[in-house]
Amino acid sequence: MGYAVTDRWSIKNAPAMDAEQFQLWQALLEERTGMTLAPERKPFLETSLNIRMRELGIDGYDTYYEQLVTGATEARAMEWSVLVDRLTVQETSFFRHPGSFALVEDFVNRFAAERAAGATLNAWSVGCSTGEEAYSLAMLIQERFADADKELFYGITGTDISLPTLAKARRGVFGRRRVEQIDPRLRQTYFTEVDANTLQAGDTLRERVCFAYLNVLNLDQAPMDNMDLIFCQNMLIYFRRWRKRQIVTRLAGRLAPGGLLVLGPGEITDWQDPRLERVQFADTLAFRRRQ
Repeated sequence: MGYAVTDRWSIKNAPAMDAEQFQLWQALLEERTGMTLAPERKPFLETSLNIRMRELGIDGYDTYYEQLVTGATEARAMEWSVLVDRLTVQETSFFRHPGSFALVEDFVNRFAAERAAGATLNAWSVGCSTGEEAYSLAMLIQERFADADKELFYGITGTDISLPTLAKARRGVFGRRRVEQIDPRLRQTYFTEVDANTLQAGDTLRERVCFAYLNVLNLDQAPMDNMDLIFCQNMLIYFRRWRKRQIVTRLAGRLAPGGLLVLGPGEITDWQDPRLERVQFADTLAFRRRQ
């Protein structure tokens, strides 16, 4: 969009958002992404919009809204991608939920023991953010397959709605503080130093991980199918209860027989699918597709 940056106003004296405007922005966000903004998140929305509006030289919520809804198609799509990146909280880390990764490790060990040489494990990180989750899965699978007495293969697809976030994930470059959370042996094996403050995931991981754009409202159009492992954590919290159930049901349909679906503990309750059985494993919420 061809807006000129202006210094006519600052975030400090930006106009307040009235109730009608907030409802319009809430509806737009939910329509486009499925995500909901609770009323108590209004200050967060105001701050995020004001920062972006100031960058574009726009001084009214209604003007910005109109640009996102009626502007030129290509420019509108690019601007929407930038805004979604600002509005989604990309809070993630390597091996973030130990219980879930312990379950995945057990699953991978069983896969390695039961499958014949040449088998491939296909994994999907849903709502992958900047890639820490996908690279964590890659390290875990790589380690377990290396211990097997046969040649096994794997591939991981990470998907997210934020294009800027996906670009970061593809580069695989992380601040030293983030990478220092990883076990020192894994860090030394799978990362290379870029400079004093950053490290990059090595080729061993990046050759096995790919990242793609996906809006979970369009899961029925996703090419991923017959997945052995689907890992989806810290994403469902953004959605209404009925939408969570819809998303998880569609993910269940993408599992291969015997495949594992790992969710965040407490992210969905009172949900069942006749195709799946609950996996009993400490501090986890996971389901296995029946054979």
